[in-house]
Amino acid sequence: MAAARSSPLAAPRAVIVSPSKGSEGAKGACEAPASTADAPECPAADVVDTAGFGFGSSLRLHKTDEYSSVFAFRRVLRGRWFNLHYCPNSLGHARIGLVVAKKLAKRAVQRNLVKRIGRDLFRHAQADLPAHDLVLRLSAKLDNVTRRMMREDMNSLLGRLPKK
Repeated sequence: MAAARSSPLAAPRAVIVSPSKGSEGAKGACEAPASTADAPECPAADVVDTAGFGFGSSLRLHKTDEYSSVFAFRRVLRGRWFNLHYCPNSLGHARIGLVVAKKLAKRAVQRNLVKRIGRDLFRHAQADLPAHDLVLRLSAKLDNVTRRMMREDMNSLLGRLPKK
C-alpha cells in the first residue's frame, strides 16, 4: 500500500474541516485566528467548501414524520415524471427528501441515478430555494427517459416552487 501512495497516479487524501465544529470537534483542525497577522499555516483551509454547495445532514429529511408532514400539507407541483411535494419550515433553509418506488424504477441502478440527479440539482439550487421541506417523488415509469430529460423535469419543478 505504501507504493501506491508514492505513485504519481495516486491522488493525495484531503482533510475536510467543518466550520461548525469548534476546536474540540476535529482533532488537528486549524482554528480561525483572531487576526490575519498571527494566522498559522493551515493546509486544510484550502479544501473547505466556501461555495455553499454542500449536502449535509441538516439539508435532508430523515424521519417518517418529516415526510408525512410534507405529504399531509397537500401542496404539490406535477411534472412529466416527478411530483414535488412541499411545505414551509421554520429552519431558514430548504431540506429535501427523495422517494423512488420500486414499482416505477425496477432496477437499483435506475433508482440511485434518479436520487443522485435530484440531490445534485438541489445542492446547486439550495441558495435560491425558499425555506421549505421538499419531497421529490417519481410518479411515472422512466421508459426511454434520458438524464437530460430527468434533469429538465426536476429543474422546472424547483423553478416553479413559490418563493414565499
